[in-house]
Amino acid sequence: MAKPARSSFVCQNCGASATRWTGKCASCGEWNTLVEETDPGSVPGSGVTKASRGRVVTLESLKGHSKDTPRIPTGMPELQRVTGGGLVPGCALLIGGEPGIGKSTLLLQLAANLARDGRRTIYFSGEEAIAQVRLRAERLGLADAPVALGAETNLSNILATLGDGPQPDLVVIDSIQTLWADALDAAPGTVSQVRAACQSLIRFAKQTGAALLLVGHVTKDGQIAGPKVVEHMVDTVLYFEGDRGHPFRILRAVKNRFGATEEIGVFEMVGAGLREVANPSELFLGERDSHAPGAAVFAGVEGTRPLLVEIQALVASSTLGTPRRAVVGWDSNRLSMLLAVLDARCGVSLAQHDVYLNVAGGLKITEPAADVAVAAALLSSFSGVALPSDHVYFGEISLSGAVRAAGHMTTRLKEANKLGFKQAAVPASGEVDTSAAKIRLTRLTHLKELAESIGPCH
Repeated sequence: MAKPARSSFVCQNCGASATRWTGKCASCGEWNTLVEETDPGSVPGSGVTKASRGRVVTLESLKGHSKDTPRIPTGMPELQRVTGGGLVPGCALLIGGEPGIGKSTLLLQLAANLARDGRRTIYFSGEEAIAQVRLRAERLGLADAPVALGAETNLSNILATLGDGPQPDLVVIDSIQTLWADALDAAPGTVSQVRAACQSLIRFAKQTGAALLLVGHVTKDGQIAGPKVVEHMVDTVLYFEGDRGHPFRILRAVKNRFGATEEIGVFEMVGAGLREVANPSELFLGERDSHAPGAAVFAGVEGTRPLLVEIQALVASSTLGTPRRAVVGWDSNRLSMLLAVLDARCGVSLAQHDVYLNVAGGLKITEPAADVAVAAALLSSFSGVALPSDHVYFGEISLSGAVRAAGHMTTRLKEANKLGFKQAAVPASGEVDTSAAKIRLTRLTHLKELAESIGPCH
């Protein structure tokens, strides 16, 4: 007689398992996240037994010639850039983003482009009915594209449909949290269901050569919901970012086995869907007020793309016992560190002032080379002196106040020169091809030099 399957309590936040239910997860500390699930490893025949015999795998050396990876053109240059040149047959791609940010719109446009090129595309929607998807397609002008639609959440039915008929070139699952497998006694969206659905779909993609696109929900912290192992299983992980108050959307690659990571694509949400932005630097600087204090232009690099964006700072006297620090689009901890360096190394104390920092256009900046631009914006607002409109800034600031070199310095300066900027405050160290970047340079060795050049601080 077969033994009954054991059950365990799995945390829906971190994936840790426990033998009994407790209100708080012992691994991540979250409350009320433990859900009882059947342990698939306890099912008889699920593992390797002593009687089972495996086959000998042929081992090869590192030396050899490999064929170039074929690519499926997406018809969208920005998406083409982020994926590293197009979709690879048999790849598994996971895209996450906040609700309403435009994930379904982006994938529907991609599916329509490939279908119009004669490729078989299948779109499974687990959250919307077919009538709702058709309404979106009509609004986007994609109703004539021969995309095969399906509204299904049962994993077995989806795999049976994919195996019936001609081999698909693109499969879109919207979203992975809605799928459920018959063999698992757990609700859709739980850790075991998400893991099982991903394993089955990725196995199908590798065997048939179909490109698989999975949509993932995100948590309140902005991370893709479900077990972290899903991000390890797929080949590419994309995050769709943006502020609903702005029409701009950033598609960022955080993992890519077939291209560069931290590459970005810029889109604008319009009535007819997502419109690609070829030159995002002009977009983020289009409404800049060059005569107001507290605004500095940062010459950044996202992946391989140079990007100029405005850093806005406001320093105001505070009547609170603990002055306010508000940051949008940058790391608040790094702002606290920079304020401490200004106080300790430059004698500029903002301890009695409220500090507000904003990255224009809803962009999120993560690279430390923005330190000099942020410091320039803070010093400009604090002193009331507007920075020159034709200046750009970049460089990393250490705790000693020294300005450290940043990568891709020549690329940043060439982009600034193309947009009409005449001078740049850059680190003293670091190589720059002056023949390629025709722009005047102000070399900085210490943050104090920047503070003295901006003007006296009251």
